[in-house]
Amino acid sequence: MMNFSELSVISAFVMVFCGLWKFIGYYKHLLNSLLSLEFMMLGVFWLLSMQVTVMGGEVYFSLFFLTLSACEGALGLSLLVMIVRSHGNDRFSSFNLLEC
Repeated sequence: MMNFSELSVISAFVMVFCGLWKFIGYYKHLLNSLLSLEFMMLGVFWLLSMQVTVMGGEVYFSLFFLTLSACEGALGLSLLVMIVRSHGNDRFSSFNLLEC
């Protein structure tokens, strides 16, 4: 029988791998890619916070990681807004690398 900590670690790894599978498999829209990246970051944050609490370390490192992932999300959303305004949609097939 598994205890709660082992089940939490397994579910965090499942979150990371499901996000990675979604990121690799479904790349038609930029928004889907950004959401899968955020899902992976949430799984990594969960693993990091569990590891810090088990080792008895400081929680500030996990808060720093959470701050950086929030900044990454804001940067991704601003990129999404810029692409939708310039191209009209967020499909990867409509992007032309030769346009300015």
